[in-house]
This record gives sequence, structure tokens and C-alpha cells, in this order.
Amino acid sequence: MVLIYFAGIDLGSTMTKVVIVDEDDQTKASVVYHTGAEHRRLANRVMEESLAKANLSIDDISFVMATGYGRINVPFADRQITELSCHARGVASFFPHVRLAIDIGGQDAKGLKTRDGKLLDFVMSDKCAAGTGRFLEVISAALGLKIEDLGDISLRSTQKVSVSSTCTVFAQQEVVNHLSEGVPLEDVIAGLHDAIAGRSARMVNRLKVEPDVVFTGGVAKNVGVVKALEENLGCPVLVPEEPLLSGAIGAALLGKEHVLKALARGETIQTGKRRLEEATFFK
Repeated sequence: MVLIYFAGIDLGSTMTKVVIVDEDDQTKASVVYHTGAEHRRLANRVMEESLAKANLSIDDISFVMATGYGRINVPFADRQITELSCHARGVASFFPHVRLAIDIGGQDAKGLKTRDGKLLDFVMSDKCAAGTGRFLEVISAALGLKIEDLGDISLRSTQKVSVSSTCTVFAQQEVVNHLSEGVPLEDVIAGLHDAIAGRSARMVNRLKVEPDVVFTGGVAKNVGVVKALEENLGCPVLVPEEPLLSGAIGAALLGKEHVLKALARGETIQTGKRRLEEATFFK
């Protein structure tokens, strides 16, 4: 039996992700890297690593779908598609009954209304870093803390304080003022998480909040933000085992669906762009 594989690459503003799935939608390999300045070289590197993990070659991949902020810079992609559709499809692969997906990444926050993996409506906030992972990065660096420690610190809070500034610079000063007044660190961090969660909750309220609600993106790894989001939404929030991969998995699955539909119509799928005549695409 010949196995068929599909790859999705999500080249985001902060992180780049690759997922390879087989014909049964099972993940064979996944890779996550920080996005740098040289998008094309990075895309090649993460694809090469994912192929090595799956013990495959590029010729084993039937179709590559690219998505994300830098999707046009993936030279071996057979097609590019918006990250909104990919996130909707990817989240549904984790939680089939999802109705609302909230994705908070490094530079933006998105709310997706979905049903059966299809995108019905969306809202997005990308005008300011105050509701994103970048906000937490700036604050944690200013406090000399590791960003991955913020969640556990905030869970020790007994009385979170308000961080009302909608600008990262002013919020940073607000945090410093709270600490100088003797407010415990855990209460300040819990206030930061509540500020992020509150902005996201207000954003998605326009879509009508109904279970299942799923939280993805790098910020979903922060247990403090997950807790704050549940409090602001008034309902449980589900988080995938690896919340960074929803876009890449969705891209791979949509690539598979594209191929199957084309074959059903009797069409021939052209994937020559990925083969690269000069055979230098991994150089």
C-alpha cells in the first residue's frame, strides 16, 4: 500500500510551524521554530527537519499548503491560503464540536466563529501589542522574568490588581508603579493576564460566545491567561496539547481536501513548483 502525505507550513510573524499528515489525517512530524528575518531560508530549514523526523523525502509529499503572515515566502508551496481558514480547520481536528476559537499569537489576536471546521465569521485585533504575546514578552523582560514562568506565578495571586492601560509602554509603567507601592508580584501578573483576557473576551463577544470554546496560539500555553479567559467568558476553555500547531495542521488537511476534490473532478494536480528544477531548494 502506497502511503500519501500532505504538509502544511504556517509562517507566522513570530513562530514558524510545519506539520506533515498522512492520508488518515495522522500527524507524522511537526516542527516549530522562531521566525527570523530570512523567511525563505527558514521555510526550507523547517521543512527539511520535518521530513527527516518523518523519515520522508520531499517527493513523498503530495501537496504543500502554506499559510500565515509570510506564506508568499514559502518557495516550495503548491498553494497559499489565509490563516483564518487554516485555524478553523485545524482547531476542529482537535475538538470537532468547536464553535468559537480564540487565537492569541505574538503580534495579533483573532476570534473565529466555526462549525464543522468551516469559518463562518471572524474578528481580529492587530493594531496594538497590548493584547498579544508581545505584550507579555515586553513586561516579563522588564521584570527580569522568564515568560514561561508568568502563568504559574499568577496562579498564586489572591487579589489581582487592575492594569487598565491599553498601550504596552503605559502598561509597563503601570506595572512598575504597582510593584513600587508594594503590590505582590503575583497579583500584578494576574492583573496583566486579566487585561489580555478581557480584551480578547470583548473582541469575541461580537461573534456570540458558545461552547465549545478553544484557545490556541503561543499565549494559550500560559495557564494564567487560560484561567483569566475562562473567568472573562464565563465558560470553560479548551486548549490543544500543542496550541501552536492549529494553523499548520489546518493547512495540511485543507491541502489534502484540495487534492481529493481535484482528483474527484478528474483533474491532475501539478506540484512541479515544489520540485524545483535546479534541485537547490534546500541549499
